[in-house]
Amino acid sequence: MNVLFIDIDTLRADHLGCYGYRKPTSPRLDRLAAEGTLFERCYAPGIPTTPAHATIYTGMHPIRHGIVSHGGSADLDRHIPVLPELMQQAGYTTCAVDNLYDIKPWLTRGYEFYINPSHRHRMRLLVSCEEINARAIPWLRAHAHERFFLYVHYWEPHTPYLPPKRYQQFYEGSDPFSPAHTSLAPIRETPFWGMFGDTWIRKLGPVTDAAYIEALYDGEVRHVDDGVAQLLDALDAAGLAENTLVLVTADHGEVMVRGGMFFDHHGLYEEVVRVPLILRWPGRIPPGARREALVLHSDLAPTLLRWAGAAPADGMDGLDFGAIAEGKAETPLRDRFVACESTWQSKWMLRADDRKLILARQPDRYGNPRRELYDLAQDPGETRNVADERPEVADAMEAELEGWIAAELARAGRAQDPLVEQGITLGRRWDEWIERGRSIR
Repeated sequence: MNVLFIDIDTLRADHLGCYGYRKPTSPRLDRLAAEGTLFERCYAPGIPTTPAHATIYTGMHPIRHGIVSHGGSADLDRHIPVLPELMQQAGYTTCAVDNLYDIKPWLTRGYEFYINPSHRHRMRLLVSCEEINARAIPWLRAHAHERFFLYVHYWEPHTPYLPPKRYQQFYEGSDPFSPAHTSLAPIRETPFWGMFGDTWIRKLGPVTDAAYIEALYDGEVRHVDDGVAQLLDALDAAGLAENTLVLVTADHGEVMVRGGMFFDHHGLYEEVVRVPLILRWPGRIPPGARREALVLHSDLAPTLLRWAGAAPADGMDGLDFGAIAEGKAETPLRDRFVACESTWQSKWMLRADDRKLILARQPDRYGNPRRELYDLAQDPGETRNVADERPEVADAMEAELEGWIAAELARAGRAQDPLVEQGITLGRRWDEWIERGRSIR
């Protein structure tokens, strides 16, 4: 078995056709899902990029590996083994076509080949899927005779959403510059205008409709879908498809416009923490299957290691979902999970069945209450906080969450909640970005 691990940064599951999206953003990924198995409920226990990738690589929850924010000074303990190292020890030739090294150097551990194509760009986010493929496909052909673990990281559809013209086809309005639109006006009072206004949004013209920006995101999804198609075509042409497990996922999703948030990946809401998971392995994973099992990023490493014939490392708390993917088991892995963030804001989340509690360690800048409770069965869009209406439910879930945190800290040998210990990172720059935005109005 070879492994082709495709990681599409910032990809919302609900913007793919195979997950029910009505716009044609993902024909090749939809076909891949039909050729393999799709997991309906895959989640990131830690967001955004750095915590998510630390969880994918270690098979541990963020409270265990200790990386809870993007940026900051925390580094991964070098004694914690990571997936590429373990695959290499299992006899795999390991390669990443990626530039996460620019964020944290330990994200390159275990790769015999590390190909970083971002040096041609001032912003790593602007590396295109064509540039990634121009490095990945020749490597794939050159190492077709070896048993390989190839990790390919695409940046589309991360901000700034700047798809080539041919993909700018998803806006359904008549005039994105009409003064009748007001949906984009509030961004000028947020740090996102300081981040994006001068470098991105103003370059689009006098945009007034936030739906136009979302349509550009969809164009980026369509763009990367073609990138995935090119890579999979190369895999087929090399005669490797039958003996290669293809895995597609994302580190996190994206908020478009929600309560003061604009085009970013924070907030422990479904559009951010729910990610796609598609697997194709001919002869082993049945085609066209859809699984309801609740799986997490932390489950990926132990599952891949078992399939590779290797044992998961001690300390991995992820669960092996291989039997479920293969259609050999139907027993749910779990009915609840905990997630956290400590980048723009400091919050824990407990999802138990269709109930979700979000608990703040520090007040956020959006004026949200300390506790948010959502009934996802009745309110899948998380538009109505019912914590005050159902205090007994909120109290019980808070007690469960705090008990879980205390138990996991004891198991990890840590005394303090890492969200409290490390604090928020980008959130400290909020006022700086606000002031910068005022200077470019």
